[in-house]
Amino acid sequence: MRRRTEVLATVVSTTTAALSDDLKKYLDEERVYATVATVGKDGHPHLTVVWLERDGDELIFSTTVGRVQGRNIQRDPRVTVMINPPDRPFVYAEIKGTATVTPDPERALPDKLSLKYTGKTYREFNPAWVHDAERITVRVAPHKVVGRL
Repeated sequence: MRRRTEVLATVVSTTTAALSDDLKKYLDEERVYATVATVGKDGHPHLTVVWLERDGDELIFSTTVGRVQGRNIQRDPRVTVMINPPDRPFVYAEIKGTATVTPDPERALPDKLSLKYTGKTYREFNPAWVHDAERITVRVAPHKVVGRL
């Protein structure tokens, strides 16, 4: 049996999409737990629940360079973010986009998000933070937004 090697080209869209006013309001006013899908090394999706915030039409969250999510994004920047209010299961927003990564050596974003979501600094909320690998900030520029939110 012969093995065939395939070359996979990554196509990254350069067009941008806007978030709806309702989605922006929800992201700004609520503690949104979003599901982020990245492309795994084997091509399968990898899903992670994250805290996030928005900056204009972009979504921002934190991870580490050593986590599967961080490694996936650095290898293939295509991501999908699913926003689904728990009290309205049939209302959602699916944001497909391209992620960029910047170092966060001061761990400023985890602290900011932790204060929003828990009322505590990240250090207080997660004492094991000292074992985290280098933190990175992930910024998602949306290319397509679908759903009812």
